[in-house]
Amino acid sequence: MPTPPPADVISPHDTSTTEIETRSIFEQRLTTGTLAGLTVQGLRLDLDPVPDLTGTEVTGTLFVGCRFASREVGADLVRRGANVVPPFSGLPYPTQPSHLYTPDELAAGFAEGGFANMYDTRVYEHFRAHGGALPEVKEALGQRLHDHGVDNALVDATRAWLATHGPQSVVGVMGGHAVRRGSVPYRMAAVLGWELARADRLVVTGGGPGVMEAANLGAYLSSRTAEELTAAIDLLTTAPDFTDHERYTAAALEVRARYGAPSDVPQQRGAGVDWARAGGLAIPTWLYGHEPANLFAGRIAKYFSNAIREDTILRLARGGIVFAPGRAGTVQEVFQAATKTYYGTDGSSGAYVFLDRAYWTTELPVEALLRPLLTASPFGDLSGTVHLTDDVREAVRVLTAG
Repeated sequence: MPTPPPADVISPHDTSTTEIETRSIFEQRLTTGTLAGLTVQGLRLDLDPVPDLTGTEVTGTLFVGCRFASREVGADLVRRGANVVPPFSGLPYPTQPSHLYTPDELAAGFAEGGFANMYDTRVYEHFRAHGGALPEVKEALGQRLHDHGVDNALVDATRAWLATHGPQSVVGVMGGHAVRRGSVPYRMAAVLGWELARADRLVVTGGGPGVMEAANLGAYLSSRTAEELTAAIDLLTTAPDFTDHERYTAAALEVRARYGAPSDVPQQRGAGVDWARAGGLAIPTWLYGHEPANLFAGRIAKYFSNAIREDTILRLARGGIVFAPGRAGTVQEVFQAATKTYYGTDGSSGAYVFLDRAYWTTELPVEALLRPLLTASPFGDLSGTVHLTDDVREAVRVLTAG
């Protein structure tokens, strides 16, 4: 029988004392005269003021994805005992991003050249042109370094929230990507995200369209009224189908421009992670880059590897998962999550809430398989974690109880 891995294998490690990801912290470290044994990630050390590293101890220092004023600077660091992994040339994405993406970063270029000119689209087209899910070796190394940087940034971005609210405050929302804006399932998912964010839950989705966009939209407008949320959805219905990339993206940007970042979100309440209450978290992948970017999440951990991305969503969502109607992808996520719960892979799980009782008991009778499976868990009968409902507010009560 498989057993859970040791806690230190799956728990995020605090690397804040060994990794340097901002120029300000880098400058502080320089004043000590040593960077020995540290990792410097993705910094532009070629910009003014260009640092003088000639007298700094760099034995065992790793510079990864950093840019220097000249090749000689990097060569000198290597001669003095540092390890240097420079950014790869010819890539449209950073090989070691120091922070999670924002909607504005993914949408950059849309105003000037439409959907095809967006950063998100340009990266996807590069991904396709260089082997897609089976890239050539240079591309593979660049993608792996990028995804490691996203891993790192995700730990940094969620550390303050988890320290304040605990892992049981993170709730996943899964469901169909093809759900049209303005439909009943879309509106239900938006209200769900709105209610959860107002109840101090960090909403995390797979970052796609449909149910995922709706949940992030609700969290994005959590400081607004229910009437304003309805009005925003009504505005989005002018472009209901995600395959109409240009209009779909333009409508999202129009909603963002009209409502802006909610101005009354407490900036310091919850250790300063105001983005959690202004859109929550999305974790998409360029494997599905043919789908337009979800522009309502507060922060976006976008990966190349879909396998890492899926595991990350489920590992974070310790406060429960809502499954709205969906097809094969959603069903896969149900049982991938159930495997983790059954074996206790990531510790205790929250509730599994299935929205639309008829769908999950008749059309796709997932409950009939899931309950017997969780009943037989080596950790005892866990079938009580399964809940079916047609009521969003009942779902919220289940997820926020205790």
